[in-house]
Amino acid sequence: MHIFWGLVIMAAGAFMVMKTEWLLQNFGRLAWFEAKLGTEGGSRLGYKLIGLIIIIIGIIQMSGGMGGFLTWALGPILKYNK
Repeated sequence: MHIFWGLVIMAAGAFMVMKTEWLLQNFGRLAWFEAKLGTEGGSRLGYKLIGLIIIIIGIIQMSGGMGGFLTWALGPILKYNK
């Protein structure tokens, strides 16, 4: 089941990377990316970066490491001691 959901998540991320212009036309510009990265691509770059992060999350899900990753990433915030 991990592999299936990982592939679905990766497909969503790949869609965001490939169809950036479509996302920009339908959902508009992202204000934060326009303010911070306006000269380097702005919202287009933002959609691509979000898509790449989603692809990485899909790979982590496929490998079955989502629990360990979340423990590592959120452990300091939640004071989780194993």
